[in-house]
Amino acid sequence: MMKPEEIEQLVRGALSDVEVQVGGDGRHFQAVVVSPDFEGVPRIKRHRMVYDALREHIDGDVLHAISMQTMTPAERERKAG
Repeated sequence: MMKPEEIEQLVRGALSDVEVQVGGDGRHFQAVVVSPDFEGVPRIKRHRMVYDALREHIDGDVLHAISMQTMTPAERERKAG
């Protein structure tokens, strides 16, 4: 089982200037990830960037599922608008 804080730490280590919020029950998680690294990157590739940070835990079946929203800081601002 993983804690949301562990996922947040892994994602912070993989992306620059990232803001990440994770909730979940230990095996199923929801994440909001905001990073300028996503600028000009399609959504599927953004998700792959996050999955790459978590791959060891996904492959080891510690992390069963994660749903996520990925956005740039500008996209977050527009959404909050």
